[in-house]
Amino acid sequence: METMIINQQNKINYGKELQQVIIDVCNAVAKVAHLPKDSEVSVIIVDNNYIKDLNYIYRQQNQPTDVLSFAMNELTDDEPDYDSSHEVNILGDIVISLEQAAVQSQEYGHSLKRELGFLVAHGMLHLLGYDHEQEEEGKLMHALEDKIMQMVKLER
Repeated sequence: METMIINQQNKINYGKELQQVIIDVCNAVAKVAHLPKDSEVSVIIVDNNYIKDLNYIYRQQNQPTDVLSFAMNELTDDEPDYDSSHEVNILGDIVISLEQAAVQSQEYGHSLKRELGFLVAHGMLHLLGYDHEQEEEGKLMHALEDKIMQMVKLER
């Protein structure tokens, strides 16, 4: 699993420890989901202002959020279906507000590493097509999140 990480914010201290959390969680998701080794994901770390703009553009919500996922493998009716068997399996982009993650980690009483790990797991599962709109889907997604967090030793 290739994990590309771009830190575009400077409000919260971001270093190798948080970078390793992202890599570890992405690898755990890849293992749980049996993803091909040539899979690739991009994780962009931003602040609340940046994610607020994205949240408004894509979800019409004029407020910051913690994580947004943009899947590459979701075809709409006007996109051609093509054989990508010889290409890299690009999952998509996960955008995380580290500023919002820091706020939430304090609200929930756990570490920033744990909150960031959860948001990465949550975002990755959305890229893989999991959702939490329906109760049963939500239970499955939550169980997978718990399993992933246990694998990387960031459980509650």
